[in-house]
Amino acid sequence: MENIIEIKHLHKSFKDVKAVQDLSFCVKRGELFAFLGINGAGKSTTISILCGQLQKDSGKVEVCGENIEEALSSVKRRLGVVFQNSVLDGALTVKDNLQSRAALYGITGQTFHERMSELAKLLDFDDLLNRTVSKLSGGQRRRIDIARALLHKPEILVLDEPTTGLDPQTRKLLWDVVSKLREQENMTVFLTTHYMEEAAEADYVIILDSRKIAAEGTPLMLKNSYASDYIKLYGITGEQVKALNQPYTVIRDGYLISVPDTKSATGLILEHPDLFTDYEIMKGKMDDVFLAVTGKKLTGGDDK
Repeated sequence: MENIIEIKHLHKSFKDVKAVQDLSFCVKRGELFAFLGINGAGKSTTISILCGQLQKDSGKVEVCGENIEEALSSVKRRLGVVFQNSVLDGALTVKDNLQSRAALYGITGQTFHERMSELAKLLDFDDLLNRTVSKLSGGQRRRIDIARALLHKPEILVLDEPTTGLDPQTRKLLWDVVSKLREQENMTVFLTTHYMEEAAEADYVIILDSRKIAAEGTPLMLKNSYASDYIKLYGITGEQVKALNQPYTVIRDGYLISVPDTKSATGLILEHPDLFTDYEIMKGKMDDVFLAVTGKKLTGGDDK
């Protein structure tokens, strides 16, 4: 798989604040790439540099093999960006918002109407086209934000905490759309999120802490390195679970036992087959990984 984004030794400071320190990573074409960190870790600064909205102090940023400083106009056409906060004009209708944005890419006339219809069907907003944006709900507005980012069929979709505050139905719709576009168009998705279940679906994850990369890898690699596995064990007594000599907590109808990894869980089961008649083995979660790496819980909000 080719690299579609390459960032090498990126630095950015705001006076005395070092927002990004010696950041280097690559994103493969077609993958879902999760870029995680607490508020202030440097995620939004990196995205702003990637999108050409902010100048770096030093380092190299390439998109599709093009240097962002030498080919900014070309790079911008390859990117579609959904920011944390909506950039739609609340005084205009949905159609007018999309039409004005499309015109910047030379998408006009029949071509625009066809593309708008495609997106309205994909994101289910056909009935909202003539409604003023200020009168939309948060979920409705987010659908239009994503349509706006997709108008010019970008190769890379940047999603900066796209589902914060959305209801489960709208979140599912948005992720179904993203999955479909990745499958049909091999679109690359660059994601920041504080929902760890979304990060768990990524092909590759980077965790920032103190404006540097603290950990990276596939979700499975990170779970194996930083998170314990768990066994839910039912139908035994308190004395029996103590005999296993493993950390545990009481849950409804049973016990949750912490083990270092799946191999340890298997060994425990083989040693005590009489106790393991009703159980479940679960991998550690990305929440556990993030907490182990940074010592902090991940919450949403504005970021530098």
